[in-house]
Amino acid sequence: MGTTSRFSNPYTLLMVTMVLWGSSFSSSKSVVEHVPHSVGAFLRFGGGAVALLLAVATVGRRTARVPARNGWLAAGAGVLGVFAYNGFFFWGLSLAPSLDAGILIPVMSPVLTSTFLLLTGKEKATWARVTGLALGLTGAGIFFIGAGGSGGGGSSRLWGDALFLLSAVCWASYTLAGPRVLAGIEPLKATTYATCAGAVLLGVLAAPDAADVAWSELPTSVWLNVVFLAVGAAAVANLLYYRGVKTVGPAKASLMMFNVPVINTLCATLLLNESFGWLQGAGALVLVLGAVLAVTQGKLPWRSTDANAQPPVAVESTGHEDAAARSV
Repeated sequence: MGTTSRFSNPYTLLMVTMVLWGSSFSSSKSVVEHVPHSVGAFLRFGGGAVALLLAVATVGRRTARVPARNGWLAAGAGVLGVFAYNGFFFWGLSLAPSLDAGILIPVMSPVLTSTFLLLTGKEKATWARVTGLALGLTGAGIFFIGAGGSGGGGSSRLWGDALFLLSAVCWASYTLAGPRVLAGIEPLKATTYATCAGAVLLGVLAAPDAADVAWSELPTSVWLNVVFLAVGAAAVANLLYYRGVKTVGPAKASLMMFNVPVINTLCATLLLNESFGWLQGAGALVLVLGAVLAVTQGKLPWRSTDANAQPPVAVESTGHEDAAARSV
């Protein structure tokens, strides 16, 4: 009973997601070293779409009918969270190290989410939040200066980091859209709709480049990475993330993203021998500290006595919070 409860806890599910995502940056970089970035993105989410369709056919609630509006909302979220996000992400990987992606995307995503909620009046402007956002933006600026400097990798790395920033914008939008998308549709089907919609568009984008790939000459390691990215980092991770967002809200779910840079840094340095200079390192530290301060305001939201309480983000109630808590 205790073990089941632990593995049904939304924060446990989100932590598993962060481990899968944190290791996926290095895995994606390994794929991009052998195929064009558009093909790498399609392999990841084309395979993820197949895995999710199989999951729906075997364990999904076949009797549950999805209203057309909910299906289109989920597909629209896939355009942001799958197609646009991964288009920018894999393009960025062809120009910059995965180490940069693992810092900018997971750290800037919650900063952007918090900034949007602050500007729209759905969160209060406290000194901690404003100071944290200012520090985060300062750290991001230092990081970009370091990326473009002589020791950082030049203009190629700088452009790659800019694409990672666009990926973070897409992911923040995807996170904010989560509660609306999940109103009236189970997470498995919502994730499947989103992934399939994004995969179709990625396939169209990759088609011209696929003909240039020497498929028979690709090493086994590429296919092993593709399987991991498709099943683990795309299908399983996105499903668990959507479940977490539905239960705890976008602010608390995005807070868990701070675990990703740690996991990614370990993978990038140990597996790919990547590194960055002292200026980028200083910028990354300021960025992370500012982001943590802005999002948490010095508080740990998961210590709330009510595990299913709405976060201090004024996301409109979907009326399905209790059902979500039971299904996780």
